[in-house]
Amino acid sequence: MINNGLSGVRARELPALHGLTALDALTEGPVLGPDETAYAEECRTFNLLRTLTPQIAVGATSAQDIAEAVRYARTHRMPIAVRNQGHQVVRPTAADAMLITTHRLRELTVDTTRRTVRVGAGITWSDVLAATSQAGLAPIAGSAPHVGVVGYTLGGGLSPLLGRRLGYASDHVSRLEIVTAEGTIRTVTHESDPDLYWALLGGKGNFGIVTAMEFGLFPIPRFYGGGLWFRGEDMRPVLEAWLALAPTLSEDTTTSFSVQRLPDVAALPAPVRGAFVLHVRLGHLGESAEGARLLDPLRAVATPVSDTLADRPFAEIGKIHLDPTHAAPYVETSFSLGEFTADTLERFVDLTGPGSGCPMKSVEVRALGGALDREPGRPNSVPTRGIPFMTFAVGGGPPDRLRAMEAFLDRYAQGMAPWSDPRHVVNFLSPDDVLSETAVRGMYGAERYARLAALKHRHDPANLFRFNHNIRPAA
Repeated sequence: MINNGLSGVRARELPALHGLTALDALTEGPVLGPDETAYAEECRTFNLLRTLTPQIAVGATSAQDIAEAVRYARTHRMPIAVRNQGHQVVRPTAADAMLITTHRLRELTVDTTRRTVRVGAGITWSDVLAATSQAGLAPIAGSAPHVGVVGYTLGGGLSPLLGRRLGYASDHVSRLEIVTAEGTIRTVTHESDPDLYWALLGGKGNFGIVTAMEFGLFPIPRFYGGGLWFRGEDMRPVLEAWLALAPTLSEDTTTSFSVQRLPDVAALPAPVRGAFVLHVRLGHLGESAEGARLLDPLRAVATPVSDTLADRPFAEIGKIHLDPTHAAPYVETSFSLGEFTADTLERFVDLTGPGSGCPMKSVEVRALGGALDREPGRPNSVPTRGIPFMTFAVGGGPPDRLRAMEAFLDRYAQGMAPWSDPRHVVNFLSPDDVLSETAVRGMYGAERYARLAALKHRHDPANLFRFNHNIRPAA
């Protein structure tokens, strides 16, 4: 072993948080009100535009802390928001709400014999990668290692390296420990409660607060990957070559591309600093020599300005996408694509290519497929099996730039609408995507949503956990 149903109450009616409150006495972690110094840091988010201003912020240090906080909130009819790293904040917290933060739950245990890892709700993929790489084992981590493991996995968990071979991260969860809307600590497995297990993995925080999780690891110590950057002016022929290549790749290979208008910062390779570029990414699980040849058709039509493809230890999975690691104000949107044809490509270039006026830092398309399309042995509620592509656009800057970006996001979604699919990769949903009940139903599909709503009624009939892409309790 290596070691929206509640009406709520007015904020002034809630217990004042001064001195030793009843909740203070029941929890080990801090209980903070808006007038306290540590409150702002406890409520911080990765997107600086999405501020959280709850009536109470509880910094949980254990499952017991969370259970006490949930029972307190339930007694005082306070809806509950949950934050770990703060990467996906969907709805601003109401003034009568409680925020429970989980980043202090730092349990991490690797079982090399069983090839499993148990993590607390505060663990990030960087933490897991540091522990598992010592044993040559790999988790189904995402493109951004600084993201929290639990939130990522509850939303499905889309890996830029292992997904096409092994499926979603949620497909390999064996055990979850949760605090229910009643404030009860429970262990959930497929065997003990297949319905709740199914709903938690894909339902993204609608059914309780997950405090710990156990999932499988795989003997994959290294990979070949990184990316090629091309001049933005060369994107049309390069993407035509990519579109021909992508369907031919085996499940050992994952690829995506991103049209980028990059800032002039030292963290970026010199040739792409401050440049308009096309970044083609590759993750390959076979021989390095084989991986090195895969993108030759793209090199044949244009010369890369930068090449970061290399044989790498698995812990360097973040080098494929090079996602931002620092909090910033930004706007974003995402949606699934039912197909990506020559006509789709033409429209995409018109919207994002040279002369388009696209203001976004990144507009990406990821090829999915393979094991991501197959149902796992322990079924879950992930809604995007069979979706061949998804797209994600993001950009940040001062307020005038953000307004221009928001206008572009609407234009982009409308322009790509002929090829879009209403089902969404849950972890990529922005605060402004699918907020209505009709849209959430479309995201999951009618049959899956009906089952989720029935389970929501059973496990959270008052809709206590609703600061998310909310599944409302069935009547």
